[in-house]
Amino acid sequence: MSAHLKLKVYIAGMTPAARRAIHNLETACAKYSNHHTYSIDVINILEHPQLAEQEKILATPTVVKELPAPIKRVVGDLSEVDQLLVGLDLVPD
Repeated sequence: MSAHLKLKVYIAGMTPAARRAIHNLETACAKYSNHHTYSIDVINILEHPQLAEQEKILATPTVVKELPAPIKRVVGDLSEVDQLLVGLDLVPD
């Protein structure tokens, strides 16, 4: 049985850059997830500043991989899918 991939992406408003980052993250997940299920929670820190504070988010967009362990973080526009997967410690199938 494959592990579930659980990600959170922190953005500061639904800007064009945030939309691009979410799209890039979804592309990376699709590439990785041939045999894996995944979920992406989008957290707008303008609406939920307490969540950004709890997670110590200093820049957006930031992706946090919660599952599978270990927890990993990637900051930036997420445009390089292969680098994103390496940064999240994920190997495409």
